Amino acid sequence: MDGMRSAPYRFIETHPIAGSLGAGISGVDLSRDLPEAVIAELRAALLAHQVIFFRGQDLTPHQQLAFARRWGDIHLHPFMAGMDDCPEVLEIRKTPADKRNFGGSWHTDQMFSPQPAMGTILYAKQVPSVGGDTMFSNQYLAYEALSDGMKSMLSGLRGVCVGDKKRGGIARMEYNNATIAMKTVEPPKGLQTTSLHPLVRTHPETGRKALYIGSHVHTLEGMTEAESAPLIRFLRDHSARPEFLCRFRWQNGSLAFWDNRCTQHFAINDYPAETRIMHRVTVRGDTPF
Repeated sequence: MDGMRSAPYRFIETHPIAGSLGAGISGVDLSRDLPEAVIAELRAALLAHQVIFFRGQDLTPHQQLAFARRWGDIHLHPFMAGMDDCPEVLEIRKTPADKRNFGGSWHTDQMFSPQPAMGTILYAKQVPSVGGDTMFSNQYLAYEALSDGMKSMLSGLRGVCVGDKKRGGIARMEYNNATIAMKTVEPPKGLQTTSLHPLVRTHPETGRKALYIGSHVHTLEGMTEAESAPLIRFLRDHSARPEFLCRFRWQNGSLAFWDNRCTQHFAINDYPAETRIMHRVTVRGDTPF
């Protein structure tokens, strides 16, 4: 990967790919049962760069799941079915017949849950000849670039984060079934799919403040939709400014691991005649504060 090496480590090497966030990692075979000392260095790299990338990995779904379990419990997607022989792994499949792609908006994973996903581990099984990149945005920088007045106003606000908002008059499951080939499921009875989360989130490990916004935020607590819309629109636009971004070009065998607590991401749908197959595992997180 391109980029200068950053902080020294004993077991891994890091190669930043942009000035905002993101670093490639070399010297690690993720199919192995890695020692705790290596996991500790990967955690340090993740906290420093917000998203880390690995090339040339050869992983079965169960090996990917074993790596994910080193970081915490697994967060199951409430609306999408996992793989038959490894249900904790979600196969994200986009074919020429699909009308849209999965994850094609700026968002942070499972934000509508009371305890959203801490991290997401995405592995490329089949990528198009060109296109299908993923963009990431550093939400620490997005928050720090706000004026003091805006920071003050946001400090007491919470977003209403919705997971099953109707689109075009139909619920999410019906919408998914009509637009993508991936298998959708009804969420478990009683599962909470709407949550209130602060617009400014404090990272539980770094202590840094980050803007916490994305496509799941539909209104603001105590405000009408019309009152909420201008501020939400501004924050969404602001959070994806070019100087906060990095872009990752996938290859077969590439793996990305990002921290949902301080990033957003966007899967680019620019390969209409080709197929893209990815395996995703999400790691359970904590309650945002």
